[in-house]
Order: sequence, then C-alpha cells, then structure tokens
Amino acid sequence: MGSRDAARGFHVSTAMQLDPASGVAGARRVTMNRILIADDNDANRELLEAYLVGVDCELETAVDGQDTLDKVASFKPDLVLLDVMMPKLSGFEVCKRLKDSPEFRRVMVLMVTALNELGDHERAVAAGTDDFLSKPVNKIELLKRVEIMLKLKGTEDELERLRQYIQEMEEQRK
Repeated sequence: MGSRDAARGFHVSTAMQLDPASGVAGARRVTMNRILIADDNDANRELLEAYLVGVDCELETAVDGQDTLDKVASFKPDLVLLDVMMPKLSGFEVCKRLKDSPEFRRVMVLMVTALNELGDHERAVAAGTDDFLSKPVNKIELLKRVEIMLKLKGTEDELERLRQYIQEMEEQRK
C-alpha cells in the first residue's frame, strides 16, 4: 500500500504497524527509501544522482567495492545501483558478498554496467543481482526499474514483518 506521487510516479513506502501485544493494526508510518550509488567514475555517479533528483529518497554514494560494503553497513540502503568494474572489489564480488550475508541479502541490487556480453549478465545473475541495466543509462528506464525495485523491497519487508508477527503469535500460544 502506498500513496502515489503523481508528479514522479513513485509510491512512497508505507507499512501497517501491528501491536504484537494486541494484534491490532496501528497507524501507518511513512519510511524514506535509501539508495546507494556505487561507481568509481565521478561523472557516472553524478549522472545517476541527477537522474534520481526527483525521487523521494535518501541518496549516498560509494567510490569502490570496499567503500560500497562499508556504506551498505552504515547507510543500510534499500537499493544499491552497483557498477560492475570498480577498484578493490568488483561489483560481482560486492553483490555476492551482500547476497551471501544474512544481514544484507534482502538489499536490492541493480547492476549498472557497460559490459554487454551474455557472460557478464550470467555472472551478474550468479552473483545474485536482482536486475541489471546497461550503460549508457536511459533515464526513463532507470527510474522505472528503481520504482519497481523499491516497491518489491517494500513488499518483501512487509512480508518479513508479517512472518515475524505470525511466528511471535504462534510462540505465545504455546
């Protein structure tokens, strides 16, 4: 569920909060989506930032693979726009580490790359990417994919909250 921002076409994440003690649905809260842009090229980072200006979200940037992992841990993004070819750790390795981590495996990863070979897409999928986008980036395509990925992340988060709530209720009945 969400409120539609007609000017941008994005849904703002909302979540129904359940009081575990009573099981009664509480007030909705609005959460700000967080997007991390990871690219070692200044011009590419700035372009992606410019494209995302109209999106209601918090933005952070990372300049290499290790910086990306550090920023994921501190910034806790919903979505990472991840360049494949970066120093220190490749985007493939960063993605694999995120998806192998119990704490960060639910972070959405959109690989943004100039690599267009079939093998590169296969490596991205094997690393666990949720989607990929080829450079040069088309603004409309980027915005639509970001919108869809943030909706999916919101839905997954809500399902996880409900799963935990059901588990708590079952444990209380024992």
